Amino acid sequence: MSNERFTSVWDAIEDTTAADNMKLRSALMMAVEQRIKERGWTQAQAARQLGVTQPRISDLLRGKIDLFSLDTLVNMVSAAGLHLEFRIAA
Repeated sequence: MSNERFTSVWDAIEDTTAADNMKLRSALMMAVEQRIKERGWTQAQAARQLGVTQPRISDLLRGKIDLFSLDTLVNMVSAAGLHLEFRIAA
């Protein structure tokens, strides 16, 4: 077993490209989940607001990251009334 340390769980289990993708999806999912909680939306209300089905909201709230693409999550963030900013660093 290695004692190597990682900055995130995604870095530990995926290659760099996949880890970056997972980090972005995770951050977007958490932002949408937080918005749902802030607004006090039920899953059905969140689904209507975000333009998806209630089972999709359930998947999101249960952390089923593999079921969501970056495109889908960006659309959900926008529909939730959030503004997305990102930075690319060398």
